[in-house]
Amino acid sequence: MSSTDTLTNPRQQQSASSPKAKGSAFWLIFLALLVSTFLSALDMTSVGTALPTITADLHGGDDYSWVGSAYALSSTAVLPLSGALADIFGRKPIMLGSIIFFAVGSALSGSAQNMNMLIAARTVQGIGGGAIINLTEIITSDLVPLAERGLYQGLIGLTWALACGVGPPVGGAFAGEASWRWLFYLNLPLSGIALVLVWFFLRVRAPEGSVRQKFARIDWSGNAIIVAGTTLAIVGLTFGGIRFPWDSAQVLAPLVIGLALVATFIFYEAKVSKEPTIPWDVLNNRTTFSAYIGTFVHGITTMALVYYIPVYFQAVLGSSPVRSGVQTLPTALIISAFAMICGISVERFQRYMPVNYAGWILITIGFGLASLLKAGASTAQWAGYQVVVSAGLGLLFPATVFPTLAPLPIDRTAAALAFFAFVRSFAQTWGITIGSTVLQNELKKKLPAAFVAQFPGGVEIAYAAIPLIDGLEEPLRTQVRVAFADSIDVIFEVMIGIAGLGLLSVLLMKEIPMHTDKDEKYGVNSAPTTMVDEEKGGVTPDSRLVSEQKT
Repeated sequence: MSSTDTLTNPRQQQSASSPKAKGSAFWLIFLALLVSTFLSALDMTSVGTALPTITADLHGGDDYSWVGSAYALSSTAVLPLSGALADIFGRKPIMLGSIIFFAVGSALSGSAQNMNMLIAARTVQGIGGGAIINLTEIITSDLVPLAERGLYQGLIGLTWALACGVGPPVGGAFAGEASWRWLFYLNLPLSGIALVLVWFFLRVRAPEGSVRQKFARIDWSGNAIIVAGTTLAIVGLTFGGIRFPWDSAQVLAPLVIGLALVATFIFYEAKVSKEPTIPWDVLNNRTTFSAYIGTFVHGITTMALVYYIPVYFQAVLGSSPVRSGVQTLPTALIISAFAMICGISVERFQRYMPVNYAGWILITIGFGLASLLKAGASTAQWAGYQVVVSAGLGLLFPATVFPTLAPLPIDRTAAALAFFAFVRSFAQTWGITIGSTVLQNELKKKLPAAFVAQFPGGVEIAYAAIPLIDGLEEPLRTQVRVAFADSIDVIFEVMIGIAGLGLLSVLLMKEIPMHTDKDEKYGVNSAPTTMVDEEKGGVTPDSRLVSEQKT
């Protein structure tokens, strides 16, 4: 990686200008983005709480992990393509298409009659959900310079946190008191609201050119490579340690081939593709690269907490799905507060390295505390430990965006954010998989042998066992709960080491002055023209758009 990060950003203005007041057009667009983000985040955070109930109802204990992995797979695979499509066709049509995909997937998920149908529906849903998150970041970057973006990144983080707060109780309520199917049907009216807001208020500029010209610019080969690689890698991760041993061909073959294809994609984009989806210059400096590492580790650690702290409440403390959702509120509330604190801090002090350091220190300490949770933990312990780790996670939700973009020219923002979202989404799959593998293996060792014997090979013990615990006789019930507590502690111990890698990634960063300009090609469409000339806008257009205009 190059150590001269500032040289990759020749267009950066060094003299900061005072931010201009935002008009009603901006705020209406930003409202549309926040509603769309809430839509995707609510689904992601609510399903985990209801998953034991869904698994039991559809008799899918051996396929439970695919409910999360299918969503992660499709949302991850589509991310590089969604960024390229947004550059080629414009932001609005891609955002509308994403919401439609999400709504269709939600309807199919709610009507699923078996686990296979649910997994297929979650795949469709993931295509829309992943693109929604990606487009929100890209459009925000179009509208607000990086140096002024702290508040808005904080608001996006606050929206995520609100979904984290509302999602688990909603998921628990539908699982325990109503039907889990309404957990997915609830997305339909929210999708309708998001569609209306985006259709009427997302008035931003789009590139010119015919549909044929635009389709010709899509990097079909590169996207085929990354979709195949992501799919194979996630299949290997999903099978590993659950359905097949980690050293089996069924796990190693797809995992190794998948990761090799991901590496091939990066080489192809750098050396072969004439219209790269992810240009090489969004990877070849150390500050952006370190931010990608931090984003990857943050994705792993976030999912380890979000997915497995409800397991602790339901399996160890005997909480209902509704109560476990309420017990995760410290996570949601603290993440929201500290995401906002991060955004305001970066905007106020124009420095992003302090919040990155602080975030990783808090996460490492927080997981260390969480690994002390036992079967008889007090409310002060399980709530207080959540506060510490969640404070770090909240800081890092927006914190890694700034070092990702600071060294890059602004016409690389969409590609950089697409890869940023890809890294985070791919990491979330690793987080779920690492947690489930550790939990499965530890439970096999620590649960009473007579209890484990009732679960056939290939069944995820945790989600199959949770509904049975309350009906067990003593002392077996206490033994099972102690085994769950000790096994979940091991997950958090593993996360201590992984969080340490995130802390080390900050050592590669440099504090680079952030952009005070924005890419006017995709700004608010208040003029009859669809593009802004270099002389008028003061921004050098993307070379692909220059060639398109000349032809």
